[in-house]
Amino acid sequence: MTGTVVLDPLLPPLAIYIVGALVALGVGLAVWRRLPGWWLRGLAGLALLAALLNPAVQSEDREALSDIVVLVVDASASQRISDRTVQTEAAIANVRAEVAGLENTELRIVTVGDGAEDSGTQLMTGLSDALAEEPQGRIAGVILLTDGRLHDLERVPALPAPLHALLTGQPDDWDRRLVVSNAPAFAILGEPVTLTLRVEDQGAAPQRDAFAPLTISIDGGEAMEFQIPVGQDIELPVDLPHGGMNVLQFETPAVSGELTPRNNAAVVQINGVRDRLRVLLVSGEPHAGERTWRNLLKADAAVDLVHFTILRPPEKQDGVPVEELSLIAFPTRELFMEKIEDFDLIIFDRYRRRGILPALYLENIANYVRNGGAVLVSSGPEYGSAESIYRSPLESILPGAPTARVFEEGFVPQVSDLGERHPVTEGLEAMSPPKAEGTGPGWGRWLRLVDTTVTENAEVLMTGLDDRPLLTLDRVGEGRVALLASDQSWLWDRGYEGGGPQAELLRRLAHWMMKEPELEEEALWVEPTGQTMRIIRRTLEDNTPDVTVTGPDGTETELALEEVSPGRFEALWTAPDVGLYRLTDGTLESVIALGPAAPKEFEQTIATGDLLQPSIDETRGGIAAISSGDIDLRSVREGRPAAGRGWLGITPRGAYRTAAVSITPVLPAWAFLLIASLLTVGAWLREGRGRRT
Repeated sequence: MTGTVVLDPLLPPLAIYIVGALVALGVGLAVWRRLPGWWLRGLAGLALLAALLNPAVQSEDREALSDIVVLVVDASASQRISDRTVQTEAAIANVRAEVAGLENTELRIVTVGDGAEDSGTQLMTGLSDALAEEPQGRIAGVILLTDGRLHDLERVPALPAPLHALLTGQPDDWDRRLVVSNAPAFAILGEPVTLTLRVEDQGAAPQRDAFAPLTISIDGGEAMEFQIPVGQDIELPVDLPHGGMNVLQFETPAVSGELTPRNNAAVVQINGVRDRLRVLLVSGEPHAGERTWRNLLKADAAVDLVHFTILRPPEKQDGVPVEELSLIAFPTRELFMEKIEDFDLIIFDRYRRRGILPALYLENIANYVRNGGAVLVSSGPEYGSAESIYRSPLESILPGAPTARVFEEGFVPQVSDLGERHPVTEGLEAMSPPKAEGTGPGWGRWLRLVDTTVTENAEVLMTGLDDRPLLTLDRVGEGRVALLASDQSWLWDRGYEGGGPQAELLRRLAHWMMKEPELEEEALWVEPTGQTMRIIRRTLEDNTPDVTVTGPDGTETELALEEVSPGRFEALWTAPDVGLYRLTDGTLESVIALGPAAPKEFEQTIATGDLLQPSIDETRGGIAAISSGDIDLRSVREGRPAAGRGWLGITPRGAYRTAAVSITPVLPAWAFLLIASLLTVGAWLREGRGRRT
């Protein structure tokens, strides 16, 4: 129970000030005139002011509230290595017992786990959230049970009480870590990428050899072994083996005594892209579709195009002197013997044999394909004639043999059953509205088709008149070839009868021939979103086997895939942890890294109080190592040091809750007025007696 005097004025403050001024003036006048009752007049004036101020006694019935000690427990991944879990449990029990021994004190325990999206230990965020739920006037102390490796120190809140830290870990802890830096997200094929590697020992590392073993593997392939110095940056040049995503895994074996092997590996994902695609376009004669090919290839900034059109065959004899000709001589030897390997794709557009390319050169082109090159033949009537390019050493690689028949009539190109599953033509029909009668895609007609017979192993993706082959693909050795049995694709580009997806078809065709990964017909890959995998299998078959997923800990999971579109099978799966995952269906393999192989929690694993020391010093708190034994909790006055050898202090806050409030007037207003009246009469009598004497 407490009591305080409060005022409840009967008049506005200005009126009371005026009355007070009049009282002071009257008393002053009485003193100036030396009236003997001046002091009675002053007391009467004070009684009048007291009546106007209406004083009362306010009494509060208070209930004492307990002090609160907040214990924030770091339960992140780095707290689960070595014996830190046992240390944490022992420290919690120690704090519980100490708080229980303090008078009128409660304990609040808050657990902080791993931060979302590899953000590390959000210890101060957890503390701020905990303090927001408690009255600040009752917080007597805050204790952080952690290894000191937090990643949100900038969010430390303003604390009304001492901040302490109980550190896990041992004085002789040490750990080995592999660091890979300077890793770009993209790299150009054929140009080395320089990565910086470092193997470093943290903490009280024992004296060991100056070198550490390192293994490097690409896309989960066979590992290459090296020896690198410990504690030094190593520049490693890497040539990406293929376009698309390349997954590079680096690992150094665990050493006996180190805290954890989780940071002994690193995964780098680099998307390999081509700098420039070099394309050689050889047009056998000018025609309406020649500009279509040129515009398509020139529109792509990533394509370097070399284009020759044969305007003057060697057999032409018109008597014009050679020195007066303005035409450029076709550099056949330079292109097809010396620099043929520099090209990613060679296109023959309505080319016929005229003696410009000797058989030796054509044989060299065939070898170029077998060694990994690509040749596309866009044929016209010449392909079915005696001058056909097929009737040359290229016969061994071309996927269609001409029958000498050329159909000069209109037809609507159709995607074959196989073409609906092949990435070159998959979904093309959806790019044009269906015909009014619903009998196929709403494409315009082509007006010429060269009849061919398909060679063994070739694939027909599009058909023309009477289901005859229109677009045929084949793989020869390491290379690829394609045959378009018509020179009428330009009609789509011109919008004839509504046109069609000519640009997309030719773009896909060219990229498939140049082995772009997204257009492989047999492929297995993963599209990650956080820790959720979208596993995609593209195939020309009607079904696909289950995919086996091997996690970073060696656990295997079999997943069945469902067909979502022709030739495309998918499955969604949420991975239990971050790290490197390997996928295989028995034929194809793929690897994917979810998050970093070594999360932020394992970048620094040696316990330390250095990060927390400034914040703790501001509150006069302290840091104690759990390995040194239990600590005592003591009550200290606010502003005094709150830590010492083997003990930590809290500051009792004396918080309370007001249960009831009562207000009792000191005297009724009429009583003050009565007193003022009596004092006034007394002054009058005193002054009257003074005048008689």
